[in-house]
Amino acid sequence: MNLKITLRSSKILFDLFQERAFIHTSTNRAGGEVRFEGGALWRILAATQKLKRMENQVPAQISTGIANPSPGEAGTRAVAISMYCVLLASYAVNAADRQLFPLLAHDVRQQYGFSLADTGLLTTIFTLGLAMAGLPTGYLLARFPRRTVLLLGIGIFSTGTALIVFSAGFADMLLYLAATGIGEAMQLTVMIAIAANYFVGYRAAAIGSMNVFFGIGAFSGPILGSILLTTYRTWRAPMIVFGLAGYVTIVAIVLTVRPWFTETRRAADARTDLSGAPTLLNRNTILLTALSVLGGLVLYGFTGMYPTFLREALHYSPKQAGVVASFYGAGALLSIAGGWLGDRFSPRIVLSTAFFAIAGLGYLCFQGSGSIVPQAILTFAYGAIGSGTIYVNLAGYHVKAVRSSLASRASGMFVTSLYATAAGAGYLMGGIAGHAGWAVAGEIQISLLGVIAGGLALALRPDQMAL
Repeated sequence: MNLKITLRSSKILFDLFQERAFIHTSTNRAGGEVRFEGGALWRILAATQKLKRMENQVPAQISTGIANPSPGEAGTRAVAISMYCVLLASYAVNAADRQLFPLLAHDVRQQYGFSLADTGLLTTIFTLGLAMAGLPTGYLLARFPRRTVLLLGIGIFSTGTALIVFSAGFADMLLYLAATGIGEAMQLTVMIAIAANYFVGYRAAAIGSMNVFFGIGAFSGPILGSILLTTYRTWRAPMIVFGLAGYVTIVAIVLTVRPWFTETRRAADARTDLSGAPTLLNRNTILLTALSVLGGLVLYGFTGMYPTFLREALHYSPKQAGVVASFYGAGALLSIAGGWLGDRFSPRIVLSTAFFAIAGLGYLCFQGSGSIVPQAILTFAYGAIGSGTIYVNLAGYHVKAVRSSLASRASGMFVTSLYATAAGAGYLMGGIAGHAGWAVAGEIQISLLGVIAGGLALALRPDQMAL
């Protein structure tokens, strides 16, 4: 009997406790009771569940490879990709601008009386600006918003392009072309930093998408340039049009691209940053820097002087040279596939194979017979391997070789090392061609250096990278 009373009393006390703890009761104006889940223990349990959900969100956020925007600035992945496409479109204008002057170099040379070596220097001097601005831009990115640095860079290279038409001679033309490289370096470095920080798990593929739009610009630039050149019968018309196009992209970025996307810091940085080397002075970065130096000579010796080779050695018309040169950009459209290869396979295999292949293509391109179709096919292959594979993965591996906190500095190192030698690539190519012929120039600057770079790539250590 006492046991039954005790059990019944306990049940009453428990029900009373449950009522007070989990259900809060109040009286409305009509005198009726309003019951809602708001008791003390209910609030404690609700808070506990919320904390658990927050803890579970962090690994999921890291695993997706996409960093979430801050509260109040929520943007979906689709919106972020749309804004990235606007930035990529501006990079296509950058690429078209780069490919324009080599196409016009023959006409500029005829008007000003420049030598072949001097003309070669003009075609690649913009890369000196790229080299000089690479590391300083990395410094600026650590202190100023990325979007601000990006817009400033586009403004600089667009203004430099337009000013070229007012050149009085070699010196000021050289200065304006170098200035375009400074602006292009600022844009390139910011784009790499955004891709590396927002698209965490797909860095090489994201950089590959940059090169796809580079390919679009490099493909369309020579064609549009040749049309403008033929229509207006002056090399100045394409320069003015392309310069104005840069300002159009500035307006588009200001209106559409938001800081929550461009200034994202990777959610993965919340973890202990142990992948990759803790300093830029490591074996892989040193080797990659050497490969970038050789890559600058190999890639930009070709892009800087190949259109001149087509017009002066193979006697192509401006339109024919523009069409063939545009196939380099068409090859660069395979950059996403090249980036995928870089994400999936060993850096040793990817870079060594690509450099050995480019050595063979360099030999064949400058042994041209004059037929347009074979030259176009070889140019396409050169773009696919050179720009679509070597360039993309050198950029990606520079970032992967170090810890994520050094990503901006690593991308700046890539830009500086690649373009430092690229600045003189056209001058060297033109000098060799002027003394020994185009075939020898291709054999020395592209084939020989490509073989050396392929051998160096075999010394990389993938196990020390953040792959």
